[in-house]
Amino acid sequence: MSASPVPVPVLRIVPETPADAAEVDRLVLDAFGPGRFAKTAERIRETARLAAGYVAREDGRLVGSVRLWSITIGGVDAVFLGPIAVAAEARDRGLGADLVGACLGQAQALGVAGVLLVGDLPYFSRFGFAVASDVRMPGPADRRRVLWLGITSAAPQGLALPA
Repeated sequence: MSASPVPVPVLRIVPETPADAAEVDRLVLDAFGPGRFAKTAERIRETARLAAGYVAREDGRLVGSVRLWSITIGGVDAVFLGPIAVAAEARDRGLGADLVGACLGQAQALGVAGVLLVGDLPYFSRFGFAVASDVRMPGPADRRRVLWLGITSAAPQGLALPA
């Protein structure tokens, strides 16, 4: 008698829809807690236009999300990536990297100058991000964590502002 095969979870990364918003908000709050509201990155997201979002669903359940926000830096059109949130039980499987990849593909399709984020260089350098020393945030931010990935141009100079 043979054992029954173990079902393999089906994971899909798809564009976020308005119907996903409440689930995404819960996931981000679970991942980052209320302290995220004090961060400079949140000041940008409060008034920036959502350029794109992606969600990861495993067997229909939301387990990851990421968003891109329209910004300008010194008058140059770009996007701001984040937050990236992955459910605790789905971490350490490369899902965050897959979500970043979806955003980078979308940024290329949008034709923006590049992608800005605030994050850890050791993690994001594998995608090509580097410190954006001439980009200023509209509030306190560790300058070593302000990162840029050029799509159509090198890192601009100036203040990152919601678009």
